[in-house]
Amino acid sequence: MTTDLAAFAKERGVKYFMISYTDLFGGQRAKLVPAQAIAEISADGAGFAGFATWLDMTPADADMLAVPVPETAIQLPWKPEVAWVAATLVMEGEEVAQAPRNVLKALTEKAAAKGMVMKTGIEAEFFLLTPEGTAVSDGADTAEKPCYDQQALMRRYEIIAEICDAMLALGWEPYQCDHEDANGQFEMNFGFADAMTTADRHSFFKFMVKSVAEAHGFRATFMPKPLPGLTGNGCHAHISLWDSASGENLFLDKGAELGMSQAARAFLGGLVTHAPALSALTNPTVNSYKRLNAPVTTSGATWAPNTITWAGNNRTHMVRIPGPGRMELRLADGAANPYLLQAALLAAGLLGMEEGADPGPKRTNDMYAEPEKAADAAKLPLNLLDAIRAFEADEGLTEAIGPAFSTAYARLKRKEWASYMAHFSVWEREHTLDI
Repeated sequence: MTTDLAAFAKERGVKYFMISYTDLFGGQRAKLVPAQAIAEISADGAGFAGFATWLDMTPADADMLAVPVPETAIQLPWKPEVAWVAATLVMEGEEVAQAPRNVLKALTEKAAAKGMVMKTGIEAEFFLLTPEGTAVSDGADTAEKPCYDQQALMRRYEIIAEICDAMLALGWEPYQCDHEDANGQFEMNFGFADAMTTADRHSFFKFMVKSVAEAHGFRATFMPKPLPGLTGNGCHAHISLWDSASGENLFLDKGAELGMSQAARAFLGGLVTHAPALSALTNPTVNSYKRLNAPVTTSGATWAPNTITWAGNNRTHMVRIPGPGRMELRLADGAANPYLLQAALLAAGLLGMEEGADPGPKRTNDMYAEPEKAADAAKLPLNLLDAIRAFEADEGLTEAIGPAFSTAYARLKRKEWASYMAHFSVWEREHTLDI
């Protein structure tokens, strides 16, 4: 584990460090610091104006300092003279409470105080598009059911292999890469880890995929629904909870239904209870709800939930239990902030355990073909505004995830919604001009 960035630079020939943080809207921000200056920056932090990025600040606020976290340092596989380092945001000697990585840090510390650590793995889907972002990059990728298409996968071998080779070198234990359900869509899976490690890797993964795609003349996007008619980009999260001291999987009870312990059921109950509010974090954009509430795609299924239900090994529900000792949340999409995704899961799950939350009945129906069999189940928000309202109304979750963060996030998201509503669309003109 890296503890001295100056020594890291000398040992590996690093010339520059990217001191990086992720803002409230998932934007990745960085300053490039020469290796000769990294000792000073490690102590004092790199200065940023918080208002200049998506944080709830003003131009009058003091300098925000990004203090690098040495153990997160990653030498860029495609440009080894540069290293990326995640940072802790500090202002006037205090950690910035609304900063996404700080929010997750506080929650992991809360879990640690209870003797628990959440471990997760994510399935980050993305499209490879033309540089303009308007069409699939591979003109031959036109199959009605393109999932697992080996020809289409191998036509993008150079990109996929370069990313996978990098993950292998970084010790992330990638274990499969595939062409996903939409034309031009791919997924690459790597090993699960504690929530913070997964969030840091997820953040770097998005940066790496975009960078490698650009180097090959394409554009990678994690946008939830970049092309109409095609399956959107999900970001499924596999979740388990472990005892910090014994290493025991607290979700596992081999004698119980689906191998789910009472702790697992309560954690799941938290996800179900707080799902409407969670959506503001797991599905954070206007476009997110084009994926959640989409009509049937060309492949025949959206693979996204629209109802707050859970099931066994059944992919048509919001949460599925693919095997004993873990659960998969299928709600989140590619726009989810890597740190806020993990924070949301942990906050809701811990609340569920504290409250002994009941997840409700297990469903067995196909939600796409037989939704009437779960007609009593609550629906997910239809749009971003509904999600924001649900988030603001959920006092338990907003308190658990942090009042300062929750206030800042809701305020900026409402401004984003207002901006969207002020936009004049072609659809409006086409449907209203002659009324």
